[in-house]
Amino acid sequence: MSGESASAEEIFAGTKPVEERHRFDQALLEGWMKDNVEGYKGPLTVEQFKGGQSNPTYCLRTPGQAYVLRRKPPGKLLPSAHAVDREFKVISALHGAGFPVARPYGLCMDESIIGTIFYIMSMEEGRVLWNGALPTLSKEDRGRLYRSEIETLAQLHQFDPQAIGLGDFGRPGNYFSRQIDRWTKQYRASETRRMEAIENLIEWLPRTVPEQTRTSVVHGDYRLDNIMFHKTEPRVLAVLDWELSTLGDPLADFTYVIQGWVMPHDGRASLGGIDFKGLGIPEVDEVVDIYCKATGRDGIPDVNWYFAYNLFRLSAISQGIAGRVRDGTAASPQAIEAGERAEPLAVMAWDYARKAGA
Repeated sequence: MSGESASAEEIFAGTKPVEERHRFDQALLEGWMKDNVEGYKGPLTVEQFKGGQSNPTYCLRTPGQAYVLRRKPPGKLLPSAHAVDREFKVISALHGAGFPVARPYGLCMDESIIGTIFYIMSMEEGRVLWNGALPTLSKEDRGRLYRSEIETLAQLHQFDPQAIGLGDFGRPGNYFSRQIDRWTKQYRASETRRMEAIENLIEWLPRTVPEQTRTSVVHGDYRLDNIMFHKTEPRVLAVLDWELSTLGDPLADFTYVIQGWVMPHDGRASLGGIDFKGLGIPEVDEVVDIYCKATGRDGIPDVNWYFAYNLFRLSAISQGIAGRVRDGTAASPQAIEAGERAEPLAVMAWDYARKAGA
């Protein structure tokens, strides 16, 4: 990994000793891996990734190979959250279809092994880039890397879910209506105080849902630091973190990505205010063109409604983190800060809703 965006790198990148609350009986895990992971040969050493805020994630190393373990966090959880079995199902289907994801090795639904369900996948060796301005890359490679990111998303959206074994991965229609309902319930389940902007959105969004014209596999959190890029080439090696994936409207994913082009650049993935031309990073209209050409679309509808929805969802996710801080189940030291973002995100969402006619 490069040394860019030191604060994000220091906070989220790399591994640390396993936190006390996330420890488990390593011998039981080794026994399970011998029986269930093809080619496994110990001995095993275990560390915890600094990221993996929602689902604790571990680096498992043996003399011959490294693996990644993703698990549900222990303790009281929100309904339908932390569904690592769904993550395993989607990466298994996509790996089989030739999409760039880690290789799935095994899913364990037996909570007696490490205390919660978990799955094992390959450890991909590449780069996770935290700073959207890509300061360590050349101007040419910046452009190529962003093209690869957008074309990879387009590839995901072109799969026929039925044909790759994901026909039952979600319901085919009314995606935004169902998501608004889901995130409203998640917000209510972790609510810590009343927020006027959220109340406004909960009332307005369901009444104004745009028509869904396509159904595809959607990632749900497609952004720069959820992608592993090749060590030296500006191309996607593996898309990470499928916790929020389902069947839905591909515009949810795509508008989530292009929202990063207008959100203020803060050293992370968002790019608003940077010198696109000088850095060699495509402008938002170029990004739209790349995606539309790859998916056969004529264009993208007015984005303000989608931006309002995306920010509402992020606010609800942040409130869920605040709830986990309250309940003692948050998996990252940065959880308190993340939980405090719920209200500013809701206010921003309502601003976009008003631009969309609210």
